[in-house]
Amino acid sequence: MTTVNVVPSMRGIDGFERSTLVSGLVAGFATGLFSIPEGMAYAKLAGVNPLYGLYSGLVATLFAALSTGSVLMISTLTSAIALSTGSVMVAAGIGDEDLPNALFTITLLTGVVMLVLGLLRLGSMVNFVSNSVMTGFVAGASLLILIGELGDFSGYDPEGGNKLTQVVDWFAHVGDWDGATTAVAVATIVLVVIGKRIRVTEKLAPVIVLIVMTVVVGLGGWASVATVADIATIPSGLPGPVAPDFSVIPLVALGSISVAVVALVQGAGISTAYPNPSGSTASASRDFVGQGIGNIAGSFFQSMSTGGSLSRTGISVSGGARSRWGGVFAALWLGVLMLLLGSQAEKVPLAVIAGLLFVIAAELVLGRLPSARLVYSTSATSTVAMLLTFVSALFIPLQWTIFLGMGLCLVVYLADSTRSGRVDELVRGPDGYWQERPAPDVLPPGQVTVIGLRDWGFFAGVPRLAQRLPRPDGAEGAALVVRMRSVESIRSTGIRVLEAYHRRLQDAGVTLVLAGVAPAVAQSLEKAGTTSTLGADNVVVATASITQSLDRAVERAHTLTSAAPDEGAQH
Repeated sequence: MTTVNVVPSMRGIDGFERSTLVSGLVAGFATGLFSIPEGMAYAKLAGVNPLYGLYSGLVATLFAALSTGSVLMISTLTSAIALSTGSVMVAAGIGDEDLPNALFTITLLTGVVMLVLGLLRLGSMVNFVSNSVMTGFVAGASLLILIGELGDFSGYDPEGGNKLTQVVDWFAHVGDWDGATTAVAVATIVLVVIGKRIRVTEKLAPVIVLIVMTVVVGLGGWASVATVADIATIPSGLPGPVAPDFSVIPLVALGSISVAVVALVQGAGISTAYPNPSGSTASASRDFVGQGIGNIAGSFFQSMSTGGSLSRTGISVSGGARSRWGGVFAALWLGVLMLLLGSQAEKVPLAVIAGLLFVIAAELVLGRLPSARLVYSTSATSTVAMLLTFVSALFIPLQWTIFLGMGLCLVVYLADSTRSGRVDELVRGPDGYWQERPAPDVLPPGQVTVIGLRDWGFFAGVPRLAQRLPRPDGAEGAALVVRMRSVESIRSTGIRVLEAYHRRLQDAGVTLVLAGVAPAVAQSLEKAGTTSTLGADNVVVATASITQSLDRAVERAHTLTSAAPDEGAQH
């Protein structure tokens, strides 16, 4: 049994090469610095103290860096995780009196879910959340970011029963916007966009603009522009240990699963975008374990839920990270910056954070446009799933949106599975090779007919398979060879259909021979007694040579029908 190794080595393997220490030191500084504006901004999305967004880049990031399979992954707070966390707290009725301990409980449970899924080697589960659903989810979450920051962007907090009415109310009260606040937010957006287009400042534009705008607002003495100090206190120092509130577990348990799913799906693309420099393949299950360990450890040091961040990993790699040292130093540098300058974060204008979030939301949408166009052009069903996920994000709590999306993925998968499957007739061409053509509706009498089954594996599609098999009416003296090489497993539903079809053939005087039977399928047939019913010689197990078992089965069928190979309907 393969195990998930979660203990990194510092002796030149497993992404911890000493030769990459210096590059990790440099990359970690850039990543740690970038974590300040993003951490504060994302915590604010969740409606909690920005301090916890900063703390999310410390212990959780450090432990994840030590244990994920993707050595370059930076696991930290992201916008989608923050929005999902905020949704969980609202749905659970978590009030100010329950904070911050209830917040850390969500982090703990998120980590436990990740760890369990990883240890159970369920890393492939992320493949069942389709591109269409994630595109709709990200688009919906991006719009929620924009709507959630309208107040800090303009100085006017919109009112309304839902997100759309809030947007309408916001535009209807343009006259109530604070001019200085709006100017700061707009200037932030413009400067960040320009900074990202300049090669020298491309990666750290948000950090530079945050510092510049904070200084400008501070020197300008614009009292109407709210700052972080108006909503939170940011001390200079590191987070002390704080225990989660275990009494709220029943309230947030289900929601924490949704946060874990969002985080894991987001982080799943990192191993592909930034493969391990050593060339080793990163295990998704080990990534689950690493992110889980990070959250569990971070939950006791005031961290919000975290997961693989594509943007933060990109900053680290662009800064030169080539090993786990990038993530390790990202956490350490952030700790140093908080020790030295933590209290200065209180001076950051909320309008600057709102401007940064506007840019982030726009980038998320633009980044998903190619996926949206692809979904629209390839599948009507997937397009509907994408639109439903997007719309639901605006009207129901985000934690339920991801579950709805997963349900839609399941529906699409089931629909595709039951529609799949082919039954083809196989005939030898003039060149001696097997060729495919539409299977006959009725078997010809006294002849050997060969059919092949393709893409039949899902039990719900088996009854439809039974309807597509050739009818044996009036085919006395014939033989049917069924090639099953693509059928890797067979369950009780399939065995029942096979036995019922065999009885129909037998009653009509037709012999059934199975070809290319996979060993696992042969074992299932043996246990069910089906092999005895068909006759052991009529179940030809697959061999390494692709057509060898088929040829043997056809010879067997001709023997049973007493027909020479060249007498049977082009066989």
